[in-house]
Amino acid sequence: MKLKQEVEGSTNMDSRKLHYFMEVASASSFTKASEKLRVAQPAISKTIQRLEDEIQLILFDRSDKSVNLTPEGKVLFEYAVEIHAKIEEARRVMEELRDARRGEIRIALPSMFGNTYFIPIVKEFKKLYPFLNVSVMEEATKQIRILMEREEIDFGVIAINPEEPELDVLPLLDDYMVACFPPYHPLAERPSVNLRELLNEQLVLFRDDCLQWDMLYEVGSRAEFEMNVTITTNQLTLIESMVADGVGATLLLNKVIAPNSELSIVPLNPPVPVQLGVCRKKKTFLSKAGETFLDFLKRNIVGESVPAGTIAQASS
Repeated sequence: MKLKQEVEGSTNMDSRKLHYFMEVASASSFTKASEKLRVAQPAISKTIQRLEDEIQLILFDRSDKSVNLTPEGKVLFEYAVEIHAKIEEARRVMEELRDARRGEIRIALPSMFGNTYFIPIVKEFKKLYPFLNVSVMEEATKQIRILMEREEIDFGVIAINPEEPELDVLPLLDDYMVACFPPYHPLAERPSVNLRELLNEQLVLFRDDCLQWDMLYEVGSRAEFEMNVTITTNQLTLIESMVADGVGATLLLNKVIAPNSELSIVPLNPPVPVQLGVCRKKKTFLSKAGETFLDFLKRNIVGESVPAGTIAQASS
């Protein structure tokens, strides 16, 4: 029966009693603990006495002017420090979660793969965290880099270069570029085409600082070809529609093309691989909302093309 009483009594060892106990033990004085806690000394003494009664052990040696821990008190003190640290950690995490509930995540991404690939990711994130605000803007790649440099966005989704010394990079997706032609185009039945052949066509492209332009301009400069660009737009659906209607040809990431697209898709030879990544400027503050989004990506998205949970810093 005595054992039962001890077990029942131990359940009343609440955090306030342990806190008072820790302060008295640290100060070796009820008076100093009272001053630090701003609690009347008799109240502290009664709380400690109650704690000793509950666990049926003497925690302090009160025989001298100073208050010293007994051997049993020293054992409890070690546990009390750990418990107090966990409680403070829990309090801090709860405060951070409250901050996250008020947070906003600012993301910029190119039009080429926004609606098809990345927007579904944002939708899944919002299902789990409906209280967080997500602001998504479509921008050209160069502008996204400028926005990251100015810290006007939290994340930019861009094609990763071999060297990104100013950015922290989370690899997101491996893809490759393909040539897209209208149905029944002479090149539509080819097993592959090269970028130089594409330059012979009228082109429907995103605006001039996008990934398409960089690739075609480099090839055209080497071959002394000029690009024949007939339409520029930032709307992926408009590009697909124009090409399908025979207005011109284009160059797109394979995974952004809708499964029911009317485009004739032809691989490039040599292949042009592209790795997309979620990037942010190094050594910049990231809100709790931003950390939540980054953790979501690492848990749920990364792994389609790179090892799950991988987060890589770009090489410098």
